[in-house]
Amino acid sequence: MGFFLFFFLSLLSLASSASRDHHKTFIVRVQNDAKPSIFTTHKHWYESSLASVLSPSTPAQVLHVYDTVFHGFAAKLSPTDALNLQTLPHILAVIPEQVRRLHTTRSPHFLGLQTTNSASLLKESDFGSDLVIGVLDTGIWPERQSFNDRDLGPVPSKWKGQCVTTKDFGPGSCNKKLIGARFFCSGYEASNGKMNKTSEFRSPRDTDGHGTHTASIAAGRYVFPASTLGYAKGVAAGMAPKARLAAYKVCWTAGCFDSDILAAFDAAVADGVDVISLSVGGVVVPYHLDAIAIGAFSAADQGVFVSASAGNGGPGGLTVTNVAPWVATIGAGTIDRDFPADVKLGNGKVVPGVSVYNGPGLSPGRMYPLVYGGTGGGDGYSSSLCLEGSLDPEFVKGKIVVCDRGINSRAAKGEVVKKAGGIGMILANGVFDGEGLVADCHVLPATAVGASNGDEIRGYIDSASKSKSPATATILFKGTRLGVRPAPVVASFSARGPNPETPEILKPDVIAPGLNILAAWPDKVGPSGVSSDSRNTEFNILSGTSMACPHVSGLAALLKAAHPEWSPAVIKSALMTTAYTVDNRGETMLDESNGNTSTVLDFGSGHVHPTKAMDPGLVYDITTMDYIDFLCNSNYTINNIRVLTRKNADCSGAKRAGHVGNLNYPSLSAVFQQYGRRNMSTHFIRRVTNVGEPNSIYKVTIRPPSGTVVTVEPEQLVFRRVGQKLNFLVRVQTMAVKLSPGGTSMKTGSIVWSDGKHEVTSPLTVTMQQPI
Repeated sequence: MGFFLFFFLSLLSLASSASRDHHKTFIVRVQNDAKPSIFTTHKHWYESSLASVLSPSTPAQVLHVYDTVFHGFAAKLSPTDALNLQTLPHILAVIPEQVRRLHTTRSPHFLGLQTTNSASLLKESDFGSDLVIGVLDTGIWPERQSFNDRDLGPVPSKWKGQCVTTKDFGPGSCNKKLIGARFFCSGYEASNGKMNKTSEFRSPRDTDGHGTHTASIAAGRYVFPASTLGYAKGVAAGMAPKARLAAYKVCWTAGCFDSDILAAFDAAVADGVDVISLSVGGVVVPYHLDAIAIGAFSAADQGVFVSASAGNGGPGGLTVTNVAPWVATIGAGTIDRDFPADVKLGNGKVVPGVSVYNGPGLSPGRMYPLVYGGTGGGDGYSSSLCLEGSLDPEFVKGKIVVCDRGINSRAAKGEVVKKAGGIGMILANGVFDGEGLVADCHVLPATAVGASNGDEIRGYIDSASKSKSPATATILFKGTRLGVRPAPVVASFSARGPNPETPEILKPDVIAPGLNILAAWPDKVGPSGVSSDSRNTEFNILSGTSMACPHVSGLAALLKAAHPEWSPAVIKSALMTTAYTVDNRGETMLDESNGNTSTVLDFGSGHVHPTKAMDPGLVYDITTMDYIDFLCNSNYTINNIRVLTRKNADCSGAKRAGHVGNLNYPSLSAVFQQYGRRNMSTHFIRRVTNVGEPNSIYKVTIRPPSGTVVTVEPEQLVFRRVGQKLNFLVRVQTMAVKLSPGGTSMKTGSIVWSDGKHEVTSPLTVTMQQPI
């Protein structure tokens, strides 16, 4: 809870200096009590509350009013105003706004969602036709064929949402597929001033591409032919092709603002969505100060499944975001398709790379002069990264330029090279990026290579410069390759655990396809994303956990359609306990960044397996009271819990009953602080519900983490009926290991319940920490 204390101490220091008394947006949590009858609306009451603490010259302007997932409002305040507002008796919390960032074909086939299989999840769920997926993102381009409503039935009767029309988003923009579209920009404009309507639409229309792309991954219709610049040709389809879409535009050129995100959560739940897909994230803070965690809690409490991207901070540890246990946190994996574009060096060596490029090419058979941007004068650092204006045209004209990855976007580096007269680009990963490659739509002949191959190419340039034969190269574009092995592989950029806020909850939960994903794209946005790119394409290939998240959002809609009685926690359990951890070679999935075997910190429970998730056998359900007990055992105060859950909590029973790891989660994570102890032990209580066959007997198989003793009681679960719930106890005993101060050691294992037909798998991690 240190962040909360730090924030208010910061407010005090700011308030002491009038010259530093700047305004920012705060989200204000108000008690659930009905408003006093003298006020006609909640907004009227909130503005009165504001007026009572503001100076007479400051208008009481409410940016958003929240009524569904949250009781309160957002307002622009000075730190002094925020402190004064906190003193009012009906104000529960004043939360500073965060600005979030976007986490930026073949995947249905790779996931086994072929329409020809009569028993498939698609057929079982009627392709998700009565379900509504709300996508909180950069808006949508409604004219795309991915959003056509051919052969769709009427809009579900439960739908209460609206299609907000503007000059550039006319009345015909929505249909029986895209049934809702709204935009939320008050928080953005409060921080940045009125938006520039020449560069972005003040409407649900997408001027970025990210929202159109994610929406079509979740629920795009079948479109043929589909490709990006001739790459990845085939049928484009989302996970739930008949599910209805509602677009909530919350992200703008300056980012995605918490007050707007919370307003979209509020609207989406009130409108009647079944699934919320959110491919944005920020820094991890305690749950009661996290607008996404707050919005997602109330959404889940009202039966809405929330899927969020894990973030693109990998391959380093402790990078995962959106870690609340009531959110499905999705990492990214590869699929069995790539776009090879190899570098042939003058010494005859061929170095593998990837690219999506179909413009004017390099002459076949011709070798071109090859240079490294960092040796071309200037400050070296800027030119090595090919930053704007850093390259000397005399140095790079007519040459292929090696640029290091970092700072500016990958495609922007190509634009810099092209402007300076370069004829091609090789984009080389840094050490931190490792060997993970992302295929981009470049504006000139270009390819990306891994860190070790980048070193090799720079070494060749260096040695050639000392000889009489200058370095040369060409790029060999090989189009689309299918059946790639191994796949899936954990994407290098995919954010990794452990969970920075609650290490006892393993995050990410699962991974899904997120590398080089083909999906719909708006007009007037070049596929490279750089301003000079005037190419138009109906589809684009993007990578990120942003692309993985809507895969799971669409799968959740299919599972909800097939099993309407399943809660969000049950749907997540089904996806987690049936996930797989082996690739198409039959070996444990690899980590793309280094080629080593990946771990649960990289993939969570594993890669989603939609067909198995439809029939998981046993599930771990979680109630709202279970979450409240979890928060109690996480040492959240009664007030913190009320801010987050809108519920009054009694923590005395929760703390007697167990510990933070006893949340009925489908994975198990034991964390031990050694403190000089030699023997340590803990236990987990879990409760499973039979959703398979009646009269079934499940027997346990324990694969203990090395150096631990794990027992499960009872060793078999006997179910007489569907819907029956049974408990089991897991005991974990371990010995201290030698660690330096501040050091950590983690071992993994699993617990598998099987009735001969179903395998219900839970990863088990044991982490040893040596205090500093």
